[in-house]
Amino acid sequence: MARVQFPEGFHWGTASAAYPTEGSPRADGKAESIWDHFTHRPATVRNGETADVACDGYRRFTDDVTLMRELGLTSHRFSISWPRVLSGGDGAVNPRGMDHYSRLVDTLLAAEIRPLPTLYHWDLPQLLQQRGGWPLRDTAGRFADYADRMARALGDRVNDWVLFDAPFVFTWLGYGLGVHAPGIRDSDAFLRASHTVNLAQGEAFRAIRATSSEARIGTAFSLSPCEPAGDREEDSAASERWHGFANLWFLETALRGRYPNVMGDELPAARMGILDGDFERMRAPLDFIGVNCFSRTFVEPFPGDPLGVEAKPIEPPGTGRGPRTETGWEVWPDALYDIVTRVSQDYETPVLEITANGCGYGDSPTDTGGVEDPRRIEFHHGYLEALARAIDGGADVRGYHAWSLLDQFEWTEGYNQRFGLVHVDFESGRRTLKASGRWYARLADSNGFDT
Repeated sequence: MARVQFPEGFHWGTASAAYPTEGSPRADGKAESIWDHFTHRPATVRNGETADVACDGYRRFTDDVTLMRELGLTSHRFSISWPRVLSGGDGAVNPRGMDHYSRLVDTLLAAEIRPLPTLYHWDLPQLLQQRGGWPLRDTAGRFADYADRMARALGDRVNDWVLFDAPFVFTWLGYGLGVHAPGIRDSDAFLRASHTVNLAQGEAFRAIRATSSEARIGTAFSLSPCEPAGDREEDSAASERWHGFANLWFLETALRGRYPNVMGDELPAARMGILDGDFERMRAPLDFIGVNCFSRTFVEPFPGDPLGVEAKPIEPPGTGRGPRTETGWEVWPDALYDIVTRVSQDYETPVLEITANGCGYGDSPTDTGGVEDPRRIEFHHGYLEALARAIDGGADVRGYHAWSLLDQFEWTEGYNQRFGLVHVDFESGRRTLKASGRWYARLADSNGFDT
């Protein structure tokens, strides 16, 4: 029997987000977010569900921190709801909303758990969307001001910050494909939104750094290793273009002040709204790179693509595919090894944190009240073994955050998908630690596991 051991001081954590967990959409002066607005439109979420109650995490956060302590966690990644602390996206701070996050930080610190707040996990204030949302260049400045206010309010206790969660996902699905909030399907809107977010990333980085010179600042990027769907040269070329587009569109910009060359000879600068000096403005020498990784991506050529990338992801071809979670995602542990290794090689061994990794299975309590979920244990075991190989190969990975602590509202899938280490009865709010949670607690305690 072999032993998989992680580096001393490695952070074992969980991840969550405000909209899928907090509920209380109008409590204590909170304003409407784009997800509050979107989910109350017909035919946007499976079964017409919303997160108006969700896990009731706004009121139950002390109970949830007690669960984290029981799990032996040393880090917890959560997000701050922008419209809860700045009702209109700017203007005066809402003191009751700010007090909630201040108390959450204090409760985590008292439990000896590092608070790792994400400033933006997809819930833009609806009032800012009505002014133009992320396609409007001015939103970058609004976000930088918000980042500055959060750093001033919490920076005496919070040292590590995540600027954005999965910027490719919320811009592409929200403004390009229109399947996430705010539900806009317009390739030009996506291009403008992506450029505004890149500007916001650089400006918010500098805003926090000006307030706290010792702060560690990163972004949680949605990253997936891209593989060609076939053996032709054009398949390999398409795979590399999609890697640049889906994985690097917000990472290359921050670290190197340029967009990846995936759209032919020239960027569509006019469509994106690029102005002189923007490349320097969007540069942000991130202190760490957050990695959200769940599976791999197969890619084939897509001639005539209106964006000019001329590539698209497809279902895994052939018979060599891995098993699927109940969400339909392929279970492929080497995906985490591959993307961590590639980012480490391509960006000169940056500090990495796994900011989200997990699986959706619908395990329910048994007659005895427990929740047995062996498939989730097997999933995390396989991905963590792959991660350990990447670390042994030289990757500088400082922590792992399981998505998610609780079963929660999973965006357009509603309550159909359960990712948590803790089962939530959404009728009563009752929490039940799953077998995977007990396994994860033993892992955190020993900083490794036997294979």
